[in-house]
Amino acid sequence: MNAWRANAGVTACKTSFGSSSRHRRSQCRALQLRFRGAVWKAIVWEVKSSRSVRRRRCCYTVCFGHSHDHDHSHSHHEHEHEHGHCHSTQDSRDWNFVQRALITVADATGIAAVANSWRDSLQLCCVSIGLVFLAIFSPRLLPRARGLQTGLAIVAFSLTGVPAVLDACMDVAGGKVNIHVLMALAAFGSVFMGNALEGALLLAMFSLSHQAEEYFTNRALGDVKALKKSNPEFALVLDREVSSHSHLSTTVPYVEVDVSKVEVGALLLVKAGEGVPVDCQVWQGRSTVTVEHLTGEAHPLDKRVGDTIPGGARNLDGMLIVKATKTWEESTLARIMKLTEEAQANKPRLQRWLDEFGEKYSKAVVAMSVTVAALGPFVFKWPFLSTSGVRGSLYRGLGLMVAASPCALAVAPLAYATAISSCASKGILLKGGEVFDALAACDTVAFDKTGTLTTGELECKAIEPIHGHLGAGKANCCNPSCEVEALAVAAAMERGATHPIARAVVEHSEGKELPSIVIDTFESLPGQGLFATIANRKSGHKALIGSLDYIASSFPSMSSSQKVREAARLSIHGNDLVHAVLSIDEKVTLFHFEDKIRAGTAEVLRSLKEEAGLKLLMLTGDHPASAQRVANAVGIEEVHSDLRPEDKLLHVKKLARQRDEGNLGGLIMVGDGVNDAPALAAATVGIVLARFASATAVAVADVLLLKDAIDGVPFVISKARQTTSLVKQNVILAMASIVVAALSSVGGLLPLWITVLLHEGGTLLVCVNSVRALNEPLWSSQWRRDMVSFIQGLIGDRTRKEAAHVI
Repeated sequence: MNAWRANAGVTACKTSFGSSSRHRRSQCRALQLRFRGAVWKAIVWEVKSSRSVRRRRCCYTVCFGHSHDHDHSHSHHEHEHEHGHCHSTQDSRDWNFVQRALITVADATGIAAVANSWRDSLQLCCVSIGLVFLAIFSPRLLPRARGLQTGLAIVAFSLTGVPAVLDACMDVAGGKVNIHVLMALAAFGSVFMGNALEGALLLAMFSLSHQAEEYFTNRALGDVKALKKSNPEFALVLDREVSSHSHLSTTVPYVEVDVSKVEVGALLLVKAGEGVPVDCQVWQGRSTVTVEHLTGEAHPLDKRVGDTIPGGARNLDGMLIVKATKTWEESTLARIMKLTEEAQANKPRLQRWLDEFGEKYSKAVVAMSVTVAALGPFVFKWPFLSTSGVRGSLYRGLGLMVAASPCALAVAPLAYATAISSCASKGILLKGGEVFDALAACDTVAFDKTGTLTTGELECKAIEPIHGHLGAGKANCCNPSCEVEALAVAAAMERGATHPIARAVVEHSEGKELPSIVIDTFESLPGQGLFATIANRKSGHKALIGSLDYIASSFPSMSSSQKVREAARLSIHGNDLVHAVLSIDEKVTLFHFEDKIRAGTAEVLRSLKEEAGLKLLMLTGDHPASAQRVANAVGIEEVHSDLRPEDKLLHVKKLARQRDEGNLGGLIMVGDGVNDAPALAAATVGIVLARFASATAVAVADVLLLKDAIDGVPFVISKARQTTSLVKQNVILAMASIVVAALSSVGGLLPLWITVLLHEGGTLLVCVNSVRALNEPLWSSQWRRDMVSFIQGLIGDRTRKEAAHVI
């Protein structure tokens, strides 16, 4: 909401100051509904703050009166058009006398209403440009078109000039000099010199450039806006008693409730084709859902009773009754949007520099333009006003004012916001644009092992009889193999347990032909293992499964116990794996487990090492043999094992110190966030798999991978390199357009309208280049190899053609 409309609310509210407090609050609440945009504070996103020098709308924070006991909201509100300048950080009570007087006059004369309706109108902008060109060519079409040309110029100038004048005056009254002021001065300077058509074209092109920039900005933020639209505004809440006795159908009674009011434990109806309101668990039904816009996982997921679904997922076919496990504020989609908005508000270094020096630069441009106009006649013998053969110093000064305006430079950081949006669509959240700068400067990646390179789930690798058996093929049991009986008994005992070893045993037994085992009695001993008797055996076998100490202590003699321990120590599979020991009537079998390596991990690390040129290392608390096994499988050469969480922290600090002393790149730490939060915080950039991460790890990490996989690591690093490259290109493009247009204008080589086209063209080039951050990134080394191959191919083709010609 703009300043002029906000002022109407202030004026109306002031009339109630003599009324009662209750009446005043009632009036203010009514005014709030009418002027709600004026009472809400703007969320200044990075992409919008990067354009703060060129904003066209005035945004004010107005607080009616001094009493805050009424019910108006001070929530956040997005302003999509902030091109030129913005007073969103300035409360209306902070306006000076000149600003208040200016707004009062504008309201009284109706100019404010006209400016509000004409500001940022694409149709009126196009009409203004059309009228300018019609006025230019009218003398060639009509013999006496002087009056028509003047009338067309006045209309064209007014369509874009009225909002520009009011905004510029408001800025100048507040002591600010920015691009809006520069453009207004240049336009009205043209009118002063008798070139009204050039002034009108300047303002029209400036407005048209703004419209184009808004288009590219909206495209850059399209993924984030799509996230917001993916969440339903309302939830269909069921009565618990009704839903528990009802079958799924379209006639199930429900109440439509605002999604922000859904409580934990509420039962919700999710129809086919609709979005899931909050994080939940399937209560009834079965369906296929997609979470592609949340985590980047393209394939649909089958969900049945007991499965969890994140808020924002889309139900594709069946109907579901789900139980809310989190409120809207704590759900996945809300956290994604919150973190993305915070990231876009966290300004990178270039943006902070522009904010700090932008206004000073604009004032310097005004000073240089005045200097050129004043000293031109004395130093370079230019006429002050233009003649038929020579452009005057005032004309050149106005050209410099337009050409040197920092519009293109101000939108250079747009690539950061575009890249943040692109990463969000892949399920990768960053804590700000500055993370891209840090990632691009890193040359080493340290990985945690358990839960990062591996899944954290155990897999049974071997079953080894070690004590009490007669020998291979002569097992003293009713089954042809001791391993088969051991697996059958262990699976029967562990079925239904949630321990990782239990799940691994049951999973290993699935699909195998095993004898039927019936458990008669069962006892669980916490911290030791399980005891059971097997009913369908003649002698009533006794079975124990658990740790080596538990099994060894169950033997009646010390010598037998010692033999079991020695047999385990001499295992043919070594001692680098996780063990579980099974004893069936004192026949002991050793189960060997290892942590599953994530699918595709070796390819991901090969990409980081060969294509990105990064150094890889492992930091793990696991014992050396297990750590080395995983490192060999995934291609990591440097391994640091037996590290406690505090040891990981000290190691990361040591590496960082060594890299600082050697003037090397930064260190990226990748972990699952379970026990490596300190190391994540100490690294240059911390990347965490957010699925099982603690709240502390999420808070200290710089990058969150919502998808439970590490293939997002090479993507975000390559995206960082792409983004920083685009930002550098943007700065070069912006500076080049400013220098070329400025020198040409001061030298009198270009008319003012050509200078405007160069200036706005440079700004649009920067915007178009920033949108390239939505493309899939490529490693710089891969790009170079492709170019080399392409050039070599061209040279080879040319050589073959020359050889053929000679023959």
